[in-house]
Amino acid sequence: MQTLGLRFPEILLWSPLIAGLLCFILRNDKQSRNVALGSSLITLAISIATLFYANDKQLSGLKDSYVWLPYIGSSFSIGLDGMGHLLTFLTALSFPIIFIATSKTEYKNASSFYGLMLLSQTGLLGVFMAMDALVFYFFWELALIPVYFLSSRWGGERRIQATFKFFVYTFAGSLLMLVGIIYIYLQTPATQAAMHSFSINAFYSLHLSFQQQYWLFWLFFVAFAIKMPVFPFHTWQPDAYEQAPTAVTMVMSGIMVKMGVFALLRWLVPYFPEAMDKYRSIIIWLSVIGMLYASLIAMKQDDIKRLVAYSSIAHIGLMCAAIFTSTANGVQGVMIQMFSHGINIIGMWIVVELLERQTGVRKISQLGGVAHKAPVLTIMLVVIAFANIALPLTNAFIGEFMMFNGLSQANIWYAAVAGISIILGAVYTLNMVQKVFYGETNTLTATIKDINWNEKLVLAVVVIIIFIVGVYPQPIFDLTKEAVTLFATKGK
Repeated sequence: MQTLGLRFPEILLWSPLIAGLLCFILRNDKQSRNVALGSSLITLAISIATLFYANDKQLSGLKDSYVWLPYIGSSFSIGLDGMGHLLTFLTALSFPIIFIATSKTEYKNASSFYGLMLLSQTGLLGVFMAMDALVFYFFWELALIPVYFLSSRWGGERRIQATFKFFVYTFAGSLLMLVGIIYIYLQTPATQAAMHSFSINAFYSLHLSFQQQYWLFWLFFVAFAIKMPVFPFHTWQPDAYEQAPTAVTMVMSGIMVKMGVFALLRWLVPYFPEAMDKYRSIIIWLSVIGMLYASLIAMKQDDIKRLVAYSSIAHIGLMCAAIFTSTANGVQGVMIQMFSHGINIIGMWIVVELLERQTGVRKISQLGGVAHKAPVLTIMLVVIAFANIALPLTNAFIGEFMMFNGLSQANIWYAAVAGISIILGAVYTLNMVQKVFYGETNTLTATIKDINWNEKLVLAVVVIIIFIVGVYPQPIFDLTKEAVTLFATKGK
């Protein structure tokens, strides 16, 4: 079993890659859809299997490493620690939910669509498992490129402008990060095999001077802040979410933004403790301002997609602020919230997709009375909406409570000002629910039918996870406790 265990990261990574390449070869839309769904279920099964070894001390931090570029000190090294387990499981769980929820959506040249979706899953899994800085950068870009083509080819009317803006922002941030990676690489000690090393352990063992940390910090932070996104690097996000196909929007908001949050914890906090201390207040206040700004803008939105997009900015802002408190409670809250936010936001997008598919519109002002025609959909949405505003007994409550606790430990004013976003979030979320699902039906909503079995299935899974994590989050605490201790200690 130990030999099998040590192969889990490798199998987890190559499964969607091979299936994605197979989808490009297939020319039958139904076959490519079935291959994509089957592959995503296999990946989910492998991810679940890795969780049984998560706390096994003999297999702690499951790792695979291969000779890749030995002369420059880079090996193809991937592994799973507690945080990696959590986010690869979120990725593996999200894709079958997305594929089942959008199975009725027709795509022109579906084989290419599903092939690119699986390539993006490969990139995401690689980011969360990379134990080498060059491998991390490779998968960081691999996750971006398929999403660019998915959005620019299958998106809305303004997809080219929105996708180009998204690509320019994220690619510029990636180049800044690459400069930082190369500089740190050049500071690592030489070995017999290579002049320097890209190994994460070599990076961790460095002791950079204050001056080095101060400018390197911003190279990495800007790259990660763009990906999350955090104010003021967020302007690409609402347009990209609005114009992308809903399945792609689910990937971007449910999983891809976690790349930035994850990268802060894996590749920024451990390296720049002095810079963290120097810039802590600036980043937290930027994050808090972004939370309030995004919440206020969300209140004025008539397009449901844009409302959910701005809602996501507010939630991610809270995670960023909590990380920079460097408190154990704040970081633990971020860990659980990364998973919870991914589940909740995908649930919101599924509802948006179902409404748009039947009515052809996303305008709140053009909808109403959906509850009369689709009671099951309404019940599911209300639960997801309650989770989105962190009602007690839902998954988001645990994470938000701990993050606000971390903010209050760092400075009570952080928590007091950021807490306003809780009120604003309840206002825009419940206002959307009331206007879209309650009241009288109109000509658009009078013909709506309740959701099909596959849609009930995926929404039921989302709702069940919301309650399970909300009532019993201990497995996530156990999974990530070592990572929390490490990051909270190094961030101080």
